[in-house]
Amino acid sequence: QAQLVESGGGVVQAGGSLRLSCAASGRALRAYALGWFRQAPGKEREFVAAISWSSGSTYYADSVKGRFTISRDAAKGTVYLQMNSLKPADTAVYYCAAGNNIYTSIPTMRSPDYWGQGTQVTVSS
Repeated sequence: QAQLVESGGGVVQAGGSLRLSCAASGRALRAYALGWFRQAPGKEREFVAAISWSSGSTYYADSVKGRFTISRDAAKGTVYLQMNSLKPADTAVYYCAAGNNIYTSIPTMRSPDYWGQGTQVTVSS
């Protein structure tokens, strides 16, 4: 069984920062990569960032490069998403995901095997 539990969402003003956490357990700890997606109201879910569990190599969507940083603490089984310089356009439900297949997990996690329940991030203008 695999479980991904997100935390850290909330409301922040434009220009502010938030850090999301994703605690992995079970089979998710043996995934090749973990990542973050987001879904804004009325829009499709989109890739945000991914990190290889073993090497720590990171991948980002162009829309967040230079503002967001993904990292992992393998000892804690936790992945983080540090979000800086937030914009109202970043408002969405953020989901943690894990992928087992090296060919589909990087760079944009085309088909994750596991999903978290999501955490709301709201950026006010």
